[in-house]
Amino acid sequence: MCGIAGLFGNNWNQAQLAAAVGSQRHRGPDADGVWFSPSKRAGLGHNRLSIIDLSEAGRQPMSNHDGWLQIAFNGEIYNYLELRAELSDYPFRSHSDTEVILAAYERWGERCLDRLIGMFALLIWDEREQKLFAARDRFGIKPLNYHLKADGSLAIASEIKALFAAGVAAEPDEIAWANYLNAGLYDHSPRTFWRGINSLPAGFCLTWQAGEMSISRWYDLSERSGKAFDQRHEAEVREEYLALLKDSVRLRFRSDVPVGINLSGGLDSSTLLGLVHAVQGAESDVKAFTFVTGDANYDELPWVRQMLSRTNHPSVVCKLNVGEIPHLAESVQRHQDEPFGGLPTLAYACVFERARQEGVIVLLDGQGMDEQWAGYDYYQTAVASGCGSVGVVQGTKDRPVKPECLQLEFRGLAEEFRAPQPFSDRLRNLQYRDAVFTKIPRALRFNDRISMRASTELREPFLDHRLFELALRQPPERKLRDGASKLLLRNIAAELMPQKLSEASKRPVQTPQREWLRGELRDWAAAQIEIALHGWGASWLDAKAVRAVWQQYLAGEGDNSFYVWQWINLGLMNQQ
Repeated sequence: MCGIAGLFGNNWNQAQLAAAVGSQRHRGPDADGVWFSPSKRAGLGHNRLSIIDLSEAGRQPMSNHDGWLQIAFNGEIYNYLELRAELSDYPFRSHSDTEVILAAYERWGERCLDRLIGMFALLIWDEREQKLFAARDRFGIKPLNYHLKADGSLAIASEIKALFAAGVAAEPDEIAWANYLNAGLYDHSPRTFWRGINSLPAGFCLTWQAGEMSISRWYDLSERSGKAFDQRHEAEVREEYLALLKDSVRLRFRSDVPVGINLSGGLDSSTLLGLVHAVQGAESDVKAFTFVTGDANYDELPWVRQMLSRTNHPSVVCKLNVGEIPHLAESVQRHQDEPFGGLPTLAYACVFERARQEGVIVLLDGQGMDEQWAGYDYYQTAVASGCGSVGVVQGTKDRPVKPECLQLEFRGLAEEFRAPQPFSDRLRNLQYRDAVFTKIPRALRFNDRISMRASTELREPFLDHRLFELALRQPPERKLRDGASKLLLRNIAAELMPQKLSEASKRPVQTPQREWLRGELRDWAAAQIEIALHGWGASWLDAKAVRAVWQQYLAGEGDNSFYVWQWINLGLMNQQ
């Protein structure tokens, strides 16, 4: 896990690349590296967080055996040992997964991406062709942002702040902000919150040569899943899916530094814990991290303790204290560069801080099962009623946004968004929407930045593409029936964890954000809102309407605080 940066074209200099690399040092505190092309048309930078092959041989940017390819890579290729064996005639000089990518690219070219199981954002410079090849993994677990100048020069990096450090102007993108404030849409398109800066979409690759850039899709979840339902017997599917689950977790324990797991009180966490035991044995003693807030209405520690009661896993409890939120929010915002997910993201940030303190550099998480197996309540509603809205928010009845608090002209900038519907049934189209355009892209951005803020690596075993493709092929009755969800997964979890475990109820958040913003944090929240009303987004907001709705919120109206957090987030970003 690392940070990468690259500058391509005639109008960049070494100082700009050095500044970009320096701005991302939290992503890789173990070493920095830069490489410049003899042609002066390309520069690669790298921040190293040493995970696999801790020796000097694993440093980046890295060249192939005769120097005509250079790579800067962020992520992990979990099946690198299998690929290395397949590429045994290559003259390897390290034991890193990075060099395996170089060997694979030299052998198969861009088609090598299909052979990679992992998370990655990579830049490969071909000195012979004077050509850049860049790519992002199937789900976009690892970030890649870019800016193309009018003269064709290109800047590209893991984080937006690195582009700013390289000299790209920091100008808010009003359309992105209108999408967010008017409809709650973000991370659904290549557009970022900063003008002229785009995010390479998940499953896409980019080429640049002589000032000309092209972008194309190399992976599409719907295409790889196929349109037909899986007609095999459920027992056969369950056996295949369980084998893939075990393989996915086994691969993600490949590390030369300590690995831990994140646990909550839900089905996905109990599944992850059961898989850890299936892979490592019942004596596994990796540390288990759980965040709490001290509010029994939200904390899931009792269920976690029940799960761990018959295991050897040390339980590490990470508490988010209300008094530390103002400082923590400012710090997290500096690392996010864009709006983030509120107090749950701050609570999760505490987990990674604590993991680093405990000497655990890699954490496994359970992201992705709700989208695979239709775990959100609106899947049930949409399928039963025959309708489903892009704007649906889990667990709330009220609208999550307040467009009436925006200036009319600004509201008009918002783009209409309709997710593609590649499947014949509504359920799979909703799952596809959430996996590719809404829930997963947002969560992955938040989680990448907060893990990297603490110089830790987050791995997502349930976002293995083999699992997702198999799950999407399953008919609805294997996911939803009689008000129950994630049916096939529940059967697998019962097999993995045979002892009877209770489960925390499904909730959209696990922090008392609504209560704290009305209570202990009300003065801080009000101050952030006032900053937003007077900052660079002031012309977007109807100040009178915002203050009136804020007072209604303080009086107890509404069952969600998303719109309040939007205004707070705007205030936080005005201070960066």
